[in-house]
Amino acid sequence: MFIQTETTPNPEVLKFLPGREVLGEGAREFRTAEEGEASPLARALFELGDVTRVFFGPDFLTVTKGESAQWPHLKAPILAAIMDHFTSGRPLLLDQNPEAGGHDEGDYDEETSQIVAEIKELLDTRIRPAVAQDGGDIVFSRFEPQTGVVWLHMRGACSGCPSSSATLKSGVENMLKHYVPEVTRVEQTL
Repeated sequence: MFIQTETTPNPEVLKFLPGREVLGEGAREFRTAEEGEASPLARALFELGDVTRVFFGPDFLTVTKGESAQWPHLKAPILAAIMDHFTSGRPLLLDQNPEAGGHDEGDYDEETSQIVAEIKELLDTRIRPAVAQDGGDIVFSRFEPQTGVVWLHMRGACSGCPSSSATLKSGVENMLKHYVPEVTRVEQTL
């Protein structure tokens, strides 16, 4: 098994490509070791110490390290844990209830529901695939029709990335405002 690694715009995050499906559909993020108990692979990665976040995408995973950790010391044990997991035949998730795409259906009137559908369509077709290239994900949280503010949640390599604010404002906000005139601003949820 050959696992490729790629850097991401976030220096604290590395992207790992095992050459096979990881989650398939959707994405799943583990922000703590306790959350990681839902996955044998996430648990093994957190047990290495110095791992602060694990994110599973369709065909990749990203690992966030602590600030004091160094990639040259942590990369080999991460690669070994990933290889061990995929060769063991263990399931990726124990709870089999992965987060959906993160879309909050909310309680919107008909007109607002149409706007939300347009926003989600743009996210799914134009924005999320581009962000996945860098090992992250952006998911819809909510839309405030009175103010035109769209709230999005950054996950994976995007979470805590120094350039995520610029991506959100210059890239995502401009695109949403262009295609959905009701959008006035994009904000990040924590």
